[in-house]
Amino acid sequence: MIRASLAALALSCSFTAVAAAQEADPYLWLEDIEGQKALDWVKQENAATDKLLLGRPGFEADRKRAREILDDDRQIAMPGEVMGDTITNFWRDAANPRGLWRQSPLDAYLAGKPVWTTLIDVDALGKAESQSWVWHGADCLAPAYTCCLVSLSPGGTDADIVREWDRTTKSFVTGGFTLPQAKSSVTWEDADTLLVATDYGAGSMTASGYPRIVKRWKRGTPLASAVTVAEGEAEDVGMNVFAFTDGDKRWPMISRGKTFYTTDYRLPNVDASRYISTIIPDTASVRDVIGGQLVVFLNQDWANLPAGSLVSLSLADMAADRQVPIVPVMTPTKAQAIENVAATDTILWVKALDDVEGKLFALRRDPASGKWSQKEVPLAANATVGIAGTIGKRDMVLATAETMLMPPTLYAVSETSAPQPVQTLPATFDAKGMTVEKRFATSKDGTKIPYFLVRKAGATGPVPALVHAYGGFRAAQTPGYLTGQPYRAGPLGLFWVEDGNAYVLANIRGGGEYGPAWHQAALREKRQASFDDLHAVAEDLVATGVSAKGKIAISGRSNGGVLVGAAMTQRPDLYGAVISGSPIKDMWRYDKMLAGASWVAEYGDPDVPEDWAFLSKYSPYHNIRRGVTHPPIFLYLSTKDDRVHPGHARKFAARLEEFGNRVYYHEYMEGGHSVGADHAEDAVRAAMLHAFLQRELVEAE
Repeated sequence: MIRASLAALALSCSFTAVAAAQEADPYLWLEDIEGQKALDWVKQENAATDKLLLGRPGFEADRKRAREILDDDRQIAMPGEVMGDTITNFWRDAANPRGLWRQSPLDAYLAGKPVWTTLIDVDALGKAESQSWVWHGADCLAPAYTCCLVSLSPGGTDADIVREWDRTTKSFVTGGFTLPQAKSSVTWEDADTLLVATDYGAGSMTASGYPRIVKRWKRGTPLASAVTVAEGEAEDVGMNVFAFTDGDKRWPMISRGKTFYTTDYRLPNVDASRYISTIIPDTASVRDVIGGQLVVFLNQDWANLPAGSLVSLSLADMAADRQVPIVPVMTPTKAQAIENVAATDTILWVKALDDVEGKLFALRRDPASGKWSQKEVPLAANATVGIAGTIGKRDMVLATAETMLMPPTLYAVSETSAPQPVQTLPATFDAKGMTVEKRFATSKDGTKIPYFLVRKAGATGPVPALVHAYGGFRAAQTPGYLTGQPYRAGPLGLFWVEDGNAYVLANIRGGGEYGPAWHQAALREKRQASFDDLHAVAEDLVATGVSAKGKIAISGRSNGGVLVGAAMTQRPDLYGAVISGSPIKDMWRYDKMLAGASWVAEYGDPDVPEDWAFLSKYSPYHNIRRGVTHPPIFLYLSTKDDRVHPGHARKFAARLEEFGNRVYYHEYMEGGHSVGADHAEDAVRAAMLHAFLQRELVEAE
């Protein structure tokens, strides 16, 4: 008892000392997002980076080529929503940098000869309204799909405005539903009624900055008169509303996100007078509705069914508050992970990973027994597969297949016939001289970590390598065509391999590559596992002669910013350069900054001494050591990011520079968490990152 008390006292004293140190953080002023002093610092940093990179030989050629790739009008017109005999698409190219929302007859689209009609020209709308609009989507009410809720963001922030739009007249509805800018969640109950979770004023938002209250808003009445139908707690992540269509039945639902990984779901009772609780475990995720069944993904074991499985529950039974049979739908193997689920009228389509390679399955429910059967629908071997959309009444799914060297093809897939290509992206580069290998590294605890290696055929090392990884929030990293890898850096991976170097995508723990257990293995106090996995991949590249210590660059965005920040402070000997986009860096204050409070379930709570004990061991901002030469880093982000606070990157850069380290910094004024508001910015970033890697890994002694 005395020993425990002494330990607690020591931990408390340590915590108090660290807290005092953080209160004296000399760079807190950089958290003032739009403050003049902070913005002046940003301009100076941007200018210094521009001076180093923009005038380099090859920069302009890279920028121009990246822009041509991104703006190529031969890109696949990815499906939006199928609305009866019409399909929508959102399109960006050189002439339309902010994009066109448009529609085509479905049959023409499936034949590969779409006939497009513009619905909303975002560039023209922004010009007419003197706003820097960024498209955030449209929700059109089935079955007529005439009434639409259009979401637009000024500058690309997560917060947007919502305006009612008529697809028949192709205009915003005068006197229609309109929500002011906020982080809102909204869906149709019927043509004259919305469920709305938004900022209703003081006390209506959670500590994470998301809506706490859901109201029912009737057409023709002011938002202030909307009636509350559900409330969460201030400590919750937030409330969300959404709906599924099952035949001619619409199922609106309300979710209360208690933490990032626990959610309570409510659905309408039998007479739709109120929203009632369900038996869905708070750790599970609702995926789709088909034939009166709600399909649910299990993140933890439930009813003798293992985590990672799909189950179905009767919506009618839940609405009537009757006993609900729990029916197994699909249980993956140990090598598999269910990623995406989409329902057509009678088929449940499941996209799964099998050792991080894509598989597509068609599942049917027997009406008599209620049991589900499944069969694999072959699409492309050893490829990344994605569900892009569905055509309900035809029981077809629109799916993509691609590899790092094979451009994506969009297929129309049915259960009984061979997949029909709708459109294939023409090859953007000559892949004949390149190879892709899937390898496995052994992490510190013996776990096998898959990674994909791309390089020129016959290459002999060691050569500089670029390793991209994420490792968090259940998000699997799957290999895609090199012109889009890594995310938000356009064709950087392609440029790097063409130089004769190696590009690697690492499938470290914390993601969802092998289901819930793969994520939970790096959760909270286990976070070091994801860093160890990245180190293991890098060390494997060295051991196998692909690369060498000091010649390996690591790249990560958002949560990946925690990853690469921790990695560069833990192993400055191993890495030669770091790319970090929209990054999280300060694990002491992350939960006090913008949406950070919503991530406590992923990382831990720094205000709890036991949690800070493990957070402090890897917090990138707090582990920069004076007297240690850390790898040069390129930090890119957006001032308009209202998810991950710009202060993370700013403070990290400032402290690194204070201790004499090389920092390349570029903060865009627009773009939000995704950084790029348009292809022009994306192309500049790809060229800058390529120049950075060349300067630090290829030319540096």
